[in-house]
Amino acid sequence: MDRFDIIVVGSGPGGYVAAIRASQLGKSVAIVERSEVGGICLNWGCIPTKALLKSAQAYTYALHAAEYGFEAADVKPDIVKMVDRSRGVAAQMSKGVEFLLKKNKITLIHGDAVLRSGHSVEVNDFEAGKKTVYEADHIILAVGSRANSLPFAPIDGERIISYRQALIPDKLPKSLAVIGSGAIGSEFAFFYRSLGVEVYLIEYLDRILPLEDDDVSAQISRSFRKAGMKVMTAAQVKSVDTSGELCKLTVETKKGVETIEAETVLSAVGVIPNTDYLGLEEVGVEMVRGRKIKVDEYYRTNVEGVYAIGDIIPTQALAHVASAEAICCVEAICGLAPKPLDYGNVPGCTYVSPEVASVGMTERAAKEVGIDYKVGKFFFLASGKAVAAGEKDGFVKLIVDAATDKVLGAHLVGANVTEMISGIVAGRNVGMTASDLIHSIHPHPTMSEAIMEAAEASHGECIHQ
Repeated sequence: MDRFDIIVVGSGPGGYVAAIRASQLGKSVAIVERSEVGGICLNWGCIPTKALLKSAQAYTYALHAAEYGFEAADVKPDIVKMVDRSRGVAAQMSKGVEFLLKKNKITLIHGDAVLRSGHSVEVNDFEAGKKTVYEADHIILAVGSRANSLPFAPIDGERIISYRQALIPDKLPKSLAVIGSGAIGSEFAFFYRSLGVEVYLIEYLDRILPLEDDDVSAQISRSFRKAGMKVMTAAQVKSVDTSGELCKLTVETKKGVETIEAETVLSAVGVIPNTDYLGLEEVGVEMVRGRKIKVDEYYRTNVEGVYAIGDIIPTQALAHVASAEAICCVEAICGLAPKPLDYGNVPGCTYVSPEVASVGMTERAAKEVGIDYKVGKFFFLASGKAVAAGEKDGFVKLIVDAATDKVLGAHLVGANVTEMISGIVAGRNVGMTASDLIHSIHPHPTMSEAIMEAAEASHGECIHQ
């Protein structure tokens, strides 16, 4: 079959979700994937990273066994076994997505795709060993992104590595310098430090996790330093010399120029959208800043029949954003008139310890736009569940509109807060106020009670703090 209603290029959390939703709505669908089914997130990002972080958490618990009333002798990390478990988890999830594609009667084509028109793609089919042109009424591009690198420190996969190599070490380095403290950099810095590696975390801006609320950044910085990590902010890496036994990084800080030596350097300075080699220029697809594709609220490009979602458009480069865009795009194609996404209500999560979860405006953003706001803050130190769990670090912080009482933003730091943020996202979607949270009974004892307590604090009514 060389013609389909919809062809999706890329099988990551945007691509496979688009394909399955289209099939559910009665469309004939093909998905083109040049690598593993499930994309970067499932195979080399979100999922295997969380598997490694779970191993680090279990190892940390074992090291602190005495605090929980039992003994664990001669506890040592086995990075090979941790990596094997992580890869097994990724493989299992990839097979699960393949099963879903088969279940929904989606044709999977392994190969490279190039646009030939708004309604056709040429695929270099790896299995067939030939090029075939496929036609479709609609083509959805969901090809994701890849690791960026600094011009003076290109990723070589050995001395200067990306997240891919960081996921599959065959041994632990004695020291690691991480350039960039976004979610990827911070998570790997935390993971390697948890296993005893000497870690330098270097951030160009004035705080780590710079997209988060200032209080969140400060809390994680304290937690990292407490764990023995060397955190450098307002620090610019000027050069990386890999010619010697150790990598030498020249770093400019407020104190002057410093030299840092590390066995390995992890480049975590963002990602590049995979928009090259797709034939976009030949077909006439309009771009934004050269690399990202311009789309409307339903992800239509300027070329009739071509759509784009995920990391290749100018929205948050997050797996759950790509999935939401996929559903909105497909439902619009199928005439369901979905509500456009609210990009101001997208949650972000960072899986360090303590975890970070946030949605909406930071306090800094509220100040910049001149909103009259109130802050409600509750520390987990006063939470019975947190103390019982031995997870006292962190807090819940709410930014509340002083005039309307609506929750403008929520910023959580603590154990399992990534599992708590969705309720706030759902509430904000329907105009939730701090009063709504105060008068919603929260179960006791739970970490989630801190959300209610923070809402109470914004009204000056907090009971337990």
